[in-house]
Amino acid sequence: MTARVRGRASAARTRALAAGAALLTVAAGLGIRSVAVGDVAKYAGDALYTVLICVLVVIVAPRARPLPVAGVALAFSWAVEFAQLTGVPAELSARSGVARLVLGSTFNAPDLFWYAVGAGAACGVHAWATRRGTSGRAVGRAVAE
Repeated sequence: MTARVRGRASAARTRALAAGAALLTVAAGLGIRSVAVGDVAKYAGDALYTVLICVLVVIVAPRARPLPVAGVALAFSWAVEFAQLTGVPAELSARSGVARLVLGSTFNAPDLFWYAVGAGAACGVHAWATRRGTSGRAVGRAVAE
């Protein structure tokens, strides 16, 4: 097998694992919302929002290193939060449930911290998975445990 073919197979495997992680992240967010209320649900949702952005970045760029992935996701999350100061997300959220989920509506400074928590957690898991290899066996075992 040539290096190019191995690289494509590795990227495909990474994308597949990331897609699974995206599903798990959404399920975790919905699960937390179903059992927790108030600040616990809100801030866990904020952290998971950024985790999901990290996973989506990995799907788009499967060879990207953990720190840049986390940085892009954190920058995106913060940009969305600061955009809420303009009122545009609130206007869009009033018209669309999807916009409400993606953009939110009201600026909340503590969200910035929780986005960083999510980026840090995702970066740690991504770094661990990268060190363990991209075969998927180690990640699959960790998810099953």
